[in-house]
Amino acid sequence: MNNDLIQHQTARENFYALTSRLTMSEVDEGLLKTIEEDENILAFFPTYENWEKRKKFDRKTLIEQYLNVDFANLFLLHLIPYESFYMREDQMMETGGNNPVIQLYNEYDFRVELDKARVVGGDHIGVELEFMYKLVESEKKALEAEDYKAAAEIAKIEYDFLKDHLIQWAPMFLMNVKNEAGTAFYFDVADLTLEFILSDFDYLHKLVVENKGDYNA
Repeated sequence: MNNDLIQHQTARENFYALTSRLTMSEVDEGLLKTIEEDENILAFFPTYENWEKRKKFDRKTLIEQYLNVDFANLFLLHLIPYESFYMREDQMMETGGNNPVIQLYNEYDFRVELDKARVVGGDHIGVELEFMYKLVESEKKALEAEDYKAAAEIAKIEYDFLKDHLIQWAPMFLMNVKNEAGTAFYFDVADLTLEFILSDFDYLHKLVVENKGDYNA
């Protein structure tokens, strides 16, 4: 087993899990504590790390008075974090079963609990990132079992999903979040998510297209 490869997959898995969580619902004190107290994670939030309000207020106050308000403005009220809004000519959200993303989820037995996730459609950025997380999780399990063929097949699904979906619209949405963010925290959330999905797309393009699924190339 290639330990470097497994470590890379674990990092990808963790990034997708974190970005999905942060773009789907408000941050809580436990998660914010984890981010602040882990130097490796905090390094990806440089603006927040040096934010004056972070040094002035405790986590509870930061969340209740600033972060929750900013999340609501960015993800619930002023911006629209749904693929169909960006991809349809009429800019209407497709919340029904005709949404091609939902059809893809069904094909791979990925179920979206909309009420639990507090989203109105499966093409929400947080849900699409969670789908990628589940795919990477499955890919890693295949690699741990040294089933490279299965892992490469899953990587191809990941690449196609990024190419046909997330990359098509998420950068525009995330740039809007960066421009509209009222807190250093959500500026960094958008910046981290944007940089990660672009770099992961480059990684998958090299693996899937250039190396034809050969992890050892």
